[in-house]
Order: sequence, then C-alpha cells, then structure tokens
Amino acid sequence: MRLIKFELFTPKATASEKENVRLQSIPRFTHTMTNLFDKRISLIDAASYLFIYDELFNKEIYKFRTENKQPFIIDCGANIGLSIIYFKQLYPDAEILAFEPDEKVFATLELNVESFQLTNVNLIKKACWSEETTLKFYSEGADGGRLLNDEDSENIIEVKTTQLQKYLNRKVDFLKIDIEGAEVEVISDIKDQLMYVENIFVEYHSFVRKEQHLPNLLAILKNAGFRLHISTPGLAAQQPFIKIPVYANMDNQINIYGFRENKNV
Repeated sequence: MRLIKFELFTPKATASEKENVRLQSIPRFTHTMTNLFDKRISLIDAASYLFIYDELFNKEIYKFRTENKQPFIIDCGANIGLSIIYFKQLYPDAEILAFEPDEKVFATLELNVESFQLTNVNLIKKACWSEETTLKFYSEGADGGRLLNDEDSENIIEVKTTQLQKYLNRKVDFLKIDIEGAEVEVISDIKDQLMYVENIFVEYHSFVRKEQHLPNLLAILKNAGFRLHISTPGLAAQQPFIKIPVYANMDNQINIYGFRENKNV
C-alpha cells in the first residue's frame, strides 16, 4: 500500500486534466473506468490508480535495460495490471509471469490484460510465499492487500499461496516483489535462486511494533551479488527523531533496487 497524496498529476497518457479531476473526486475503493493509452481499463480505487500511474508512467520507477528482446519478467503483486501494461510498453515481446491473490483484484487484472490484448502473459491467482498452502489475507480493496497480521479484524479472506522458488529455474531479466510485508519471507526462501535474476525490485514494508528485518533483506541481496540502490516512495519521516508518520500500520516503506553491476552511474 502506498501513502496516497491527493495531488493533481499530469500523466502523459490520460485523456485530459478534466478526467484526472474526476478520478480524484471518486470516493476510495469505488469501481470506475478510465482510458489508458486509448484502451478502456477497470479500476477498483481511483486514488491508488493515480498514484501508481504517476510512479510507473511518469517517473518510470520500474524502467530497466536489457539486450534481451524477449525478457522474462516476474511480477509478484500485480494488482490491477498497471505494472504489466508498463512492462509491455517497455518490452512488447516480454514474457510475463504475474501473481495476484485477491479474487476481486484478480478479476480486474484479467479484464485489463484482456482489454490491452496482451499476449505471453501468465496470470496466477496466488500469493507468493515460502510454501504451498492456504493463508488468511486482508483484502484492503485497492493496492494494499496483504497476508493477515495482528491488527486486521475485517475484510478477511483466504488465499492460496505458491512457493516462488519453483519458478526461478531460468534467467529472469526483472523480478518485481511488492507483496505488502511478505517480501522478507519470500526473499529468504529464494536466496539460492537469486543467481538467475538480473534486476530486482523489492518494496520493503516496516510495520509498527514489529521486528524490522531490513538488515536481513539487504544482506541477502548483497550476498547474491546485487549492487543496491534505495529510495522512499512517500512514507518517510522528515524528522524521525521527533515524529514518524504511520499509514496502514506501517512506519516506513522503502524501494530497493538490485542490479548486477554498477552500470547505472
């Protein structure tokens, strides 16, 4: 889940400023439709759409280079499919394997992939985890669904999980892991398979009063041979010794980028 700031974005591909204003006026977690690259897409939450759109299509936080004309991309936490659409804009012939466990969100993901007539995209309705099982899941209604924690008391569903490890048996040009707190469990389980991954993006989530596993996560990525870059997507304190902002029971959110050499300097 992102810390949503209600600002008037100026996306490159939306129809008009008027449409952005309309989307910002829609109550949270309300279904609507909009146009993206002249295609009709379905939204489950307009505010999160605007925020993610700005991250993906304006700031292009997932942009990466590869000489492979048909890169293999694994998307853990695909949500409604904006990341898949972005990757297909970047590399039209890419092969994409995408995971999204929330049944309602998955249905919207399928509709959007179909609307764009995307090919070579395999959608799996499961959560990435360290084993094949069924777990309780908090269905947030936008981009913040997650495996259950102690503070969750409503909107609880059950989801099937899959072990990401078994899909890492070939070169992966880009691995995206944005799974709302399950990232350390998954990264720990795939540490021996990270040698197959060329570029990795992990969104790390720190929860209030929960042990912070960021050092463990960074150590695994470093030991796997990645050079690391870290940025904050919005939930960051200006004066952390004085006050730390909390959003959705998170007290920090960090974007971690890993690549195989110091090629981006």
